[in-house]
Amino acid sequence: MTLRFYDTASAEVRDFVPLVPGKVSLYYCGATVQGMPHVGHIRSAIAFDQLTRWLQYRGFRVTVVRNVTDIDDKILAKSAESFGPDFEDEPGSVRDEEWWALAYRYEQEFLKAYDTLGVSRPTYEPRATGHIPEMHALIQQLIDRGHAYAALDGSGDVYFDVRSWDRYGSLTRQKIDDMQGAPDADPRGKKDPRDFALWKGYKEGEPATASWTSPWGTGRPGWHLECSAMASKYLGAEFDIHGGGLDLRFPHHENEMAQSQAAGQGFANFWMHNGMVTYAGEKMSKSIGNTVSPSEMLEQAPPRVVRYYLGQAQYRSVLDYQPTSLQEAAAAVERIDGFISRALRSTMTHDGAVGFFSDGTVPDAFAAAMDDDLNVPQALAVLHDTVRAGNTALTAGQPDAARQALASVTDMLRVLGLNDTAAPAVDDQANTALGVLVEAQLAARAQARASKDWAASDAIRDTLAAAGVVVEDGADGASWSIKRG
Repeated sequence: MTLRFYDTASAEVRDFVPLVPGKVSLYYCGATVQGMPHVGHIRSAIAFDQLTRWLQYRGFRVTVVRNVTDIDDKILAKSAESFGPDFEDEPGSVRDEEWWALAYRYEQEFLKAYDTLGVSRPTYEPRATGHIPEMHALIQQLIDRGHAYAALDGSGDVYFDVRSWDRYGSLTRQKIDDMQGAPDADPRGKKDPRDFALWKGYKEGEPATASWTSPWGTGRPGWHLECSAMASKYLGAEFDIHGGGLDLRFPHHENEMAQSQAAGQGFANFWMHNGMVTYAGEKMSKSIGNTVSPSEMLEQAPPRVVRYYLGQAQYRSVLDYQPTSLQEAAAAVERIDGFISRALRSTMTHDGAVGFFSDGTVPDAFAAAMDDDLNVPQALAVLHDTVRAGNTALTAGQPDAARQALASVTDMLRVLGLNDTAAPAVDDQANTALGVLVEAQLAARAQARASKDWAASDAIRDTLAAAGVVVEDGADGASWSIKRG
């Protein structure tokens, strides 16, 4: 078994060997909680959840850190708007909402979305506001090493000196002279317009609660600094994998890597980035109205279908959303569930017990695909091949082969997290009762067909369909499954 992942820093697929045998340390960027989660946030979380589950399957003990940025310019601006005279009430918005209350409210929305779509809770989920001392210590290290300086205008800002670090730009393979400073950044007090803020001095009009005392004056942390401080606190000076969306490579991850390494840390051994989600081939944008949110997807399809859709592509590729995307994902999930329903009924004993055993082992072809840079599309192809083989075995009256396919399908779904989405609990007694009733209806339908009473046969089928029961006729008789969604 050789795990191989694409490393953004080296721009190649490399063998993955953890720094500590048997253990993997993973940090991936979580939410800046200034608004509702968008589909890009959730795709990223699902991608790194798939990675975590696969590493665990391969026997590693995985420590996962996902941060929460709960202090930020946009959070403060949105809170300030709620106190203004032009505040417009939107669904879920709150008038006169303090910045910390707004951040907490949106943090809960992210957690709800993660939980609904089966994203496992991380080992640690630290908030930026809880790690100010660690940030101060990191800033001081950078100043002492000659890589940071207090703003020249006495504003209380502290900047990272990008020209002091000759490897700046190496993550994205850029030269400093070819870079531009952030278009909305204030150049005052900087040695170079590309220098970025480690600490932001307090400015008139900002809430006093959004500032902390520091050796350089009252203020708050810069965005990039937060992740470096929290990653090293929970995972150490060097760890295995740093992940996040492709849009974070520059400047966020470039700056993280520079400040951490300049402070003497090895930082991340692998950098893994998931691709973006587009809408009909175009970048999603509120300004042109082509966005779709996780909540809108969940209005159209069950969580399991939404997770299947958002997790079906190779994590580094672009995932293009089309109006029919969820329907296609629902059809794929329906094929899987149809087989599971048939196979479970075929293994059920007279007292309702299910007679199949799973040893938790996925097929070799599935494992090979996941080992190869988390190739989920190829792994899903193995899953669907197994479903087809299982259906063939059921039709041919081969119960042992059907049970083996059922076990394999169950194990693959578990590894992909497709059995952990939010769903109403199944009442076993009610499920058994439903099976008895449906089987009775199918027996009556079979008798009607034998008597060539096609009207009665069709009426039974239509009644079952209206109740959400899908009937399929095969060489060995009729089978049924519950229509999902």
